[in-house]
Amino acid sequence: MNPDLTLESHPIAVIIPCYRVESEIAQVLAAIPPWVSRIYCVDDQSPDDSVSVIRTAMMHDPRIRLIRHAINQGVGGAMVTGYRAALADDMTVMIKIDGDGQMSPDLIAPMIAPILNEKADYVKGNRFYAMDDLQSMPKIRLFGNIILSFMTKLSSGYYSIFDPTNGFTAIHRAILAELPLDKIAKRYFFESDMLFRLYVARAVVMDMPMKAKYGTESSSLRISRIFGSFLWGHARNAGKRILYSYFLRDFNEVSVGILLGLPLWVFGVGFGTYEFINAVSRKIEATAGTVMFGALPIILGTQFLLAAWQMDIANVPRVVRHKYLLGRDKHQHTTTPHHQAALVE
Repeated sequence: MNPDLTLESHPIAVIIPCYRVESEIAQVLAAIPPWVSRIYCVDDQSPDDSVSVIRTAMMHDPRIRLIRHAINQGVGGAMVTGYRAALADDMTVMIKIDGDGQMSPDLIAPMIAPILNEKADYVKGNRFYAMDDLQSMPKIRLFGNIILSFMTKLSSGYYSIFDPTNGFTAIHRAILAELPLDKIAKRYFFESDMLFRLYVARAVVMDMPMKAKYGTESSSLRISRIFGSFLWGHARNAGKRILYSYFLRDFNEVSVGILLGLPLWVFGVGFGTYEFINAVSRKIEATAGTVMFGALPIILGTQFLLAAWQMDIANVPRVVRHKYLLGRDKHQHTTTPHHQAALVE
C-alpha cells in the first residue's frame, strides 16, 4: 500500500509522548515520513530541554504541534492528551511512537496498512516474532516481557498477541472514539489497559513483527517496581472482562463452565484442606471415601474451568469494527477535562 494515495481521505497522525528525550527527539521528528499529516509532541513536564528541541523543529516542520502538560501524567496521560487532539483535528489513524529513537518511523507504513485495508482496528509492534531479533534484547527485559505477556493474555483476552508493553501502536479513530479515555491507565500500565479496553469494544488487534532496537539509553521500567501494580491491574481487568463478556453481555458455554467449575473446585480444595488438617492433627488416616469426596469436585471443577478457558481463547474478536462505526459522532470523547488541562502551541 502506498500511503500517498490515501493521504487526503485518510489523514495520518503521529503522537509522541515526550519525557527526557532531548538527545533523541530531533532525529525522530526528522525521520517521520512526509505523508504524515500531523505530529503531536506531548511534553509531560520533561525536566530536560526537550521542549526547546521540539520548538526548533517546529520552525522547519509545520506539521508539528507541541502540547504541554501542567503536571506530569505518565505515558498514558500524554497519549490520551495526544489522542484527544488528533480526534479534534479529524485524524483517521493515530500512531504512537516513543521519543527515545527505539522505533523506526519507516515502520509507520506497514503499521497502518492493516487498518486502512480494514484488516484490523489496532496494530501493535511485536519484538518477539523472530528468534534472531531476541539476541539484541537484554535478558532481564526478555524475561519480564514474557511474564507480562502471559498476564496480559489472561486479562485482555487477546491470546495470540505478545510483547504487550511495546509502545509502537496504531489505532483507527472510530474505535478510539469507543474507548473511555478518562478510565485508561495513565502510566506504565497504559498499553496493557488499552488491550483490555479494546477487547471490551470487540476490536480486532494485530501484531506487527519488528526488530528490537536498543541504544545506550536506560529504561525507567523496572519489573521489580511495577510487578505488584501490574499483577493487580491484570487481575482486576481479567475479572471485569469475564463479567462483561460472559455474564452481562452474553451467557454461553463459558458462563456455564465458570458457574459449575469454580464452585466445585473451591469446595473440593476447601474440603480437602480441612480434612487434611483434621487428619494430621488427630493423627489418623483419611478414609477412601473422604479422599474421593474432596478429589472428585476438584477434578470435575478443573475440567469445567479448562473447557471454559478453551472457549474463551477461541472468543477473540475477528470482525473489524471501525468500518461499521464511521457513521457515529466523530467528536465523541474528544473534550479535555479540567484535570488534564494542557497548553497547545
